[in-house]
Amino acid sequence: MAPADHDKQKIKGVFSSQNVQKIGTGTTVRRTISKMYWMAEELDPANVEIQALNTSYIPAGPKSVVPMEEFLSKYSPEPEFYVSTVYPKIQELNSTISRGEKARQAGATYSAEFEFQNALGVDEENVKANFGLGLTYMERGESNKANDIFNRLVKLDAAFQAEHKHLFNEFGINLRKTGMQDQAIDYYDRALEITSNDENLHYNIARAYFEKGVLDKCSAHLKKALELNKDHTEASKFLEFLKKHHPEQVQA
Repeated sequence: MAPADHDKQKIKGVFSSQNVQKIGTGTTVRRTISKMYWMAEELDPANVEIQALNTSYIPAGPKSVVPMEEFLSKYSPEPEFYVSTVYPKIQELNSTISRGEKARQAGATYSAEFEFQNALGVDEENVKANFGLGLTYMERGESNKANDIFNRLVKLDAAFQAEHKHLFNEFGINLRKTGMQDQAIDYYDRALEITSNDENLHYNIARAYFEKGVLDKCSAHLKKALELNKDHTEASKFLEFLKKHHPEQVQA
């Protein structure tokens, strides 16, 4: 009796692919074979998500989806390479980021910067390390350096995914609190491109607009927050405040 489909082990791990290239012309032509490594995970029976390993053997950069049939024909499993090289590298990177986060929380900002910079040397697009470094710079009042990190993060879709929600929210709030309202608004706008149905995003962007004195947009985002969650107490109180003190700025 064949096992049920749900008992089948899903594809997950490191795989390799080979690319054959021809160099030269005529009698001097020769073939070279280059090997690439990928972190792969089965999304469903028809598709596999892949992400290239960088030169430090860390999964980095954009992810893409490959049809299962193509994946099975072109990619080869590399379990030994994962165990011997990739897993230890990932663990080492996670430990470095963890040390950075602990140092930042303890107020040791220069130690935190050192750890986060080391992590980014291995994976320059690592979301946690970028968030941590940006928060570290804001806590030190180094807004120019924080702005550089902000510019990097707004280009990363992964920065706005649910798994990074805690750091994502902390980063946006700190942009606003450190006087970087324009960046905070751009940051929240970028987040709303990815998830427009989060009432807290609309509430936070409303606060940034309020601090810039753009009260019509402030009220519009508060109303949107309340459309999504009529029990959002802070948004409700904020809107009532605007209606009382700035009625001409509250959109009908």
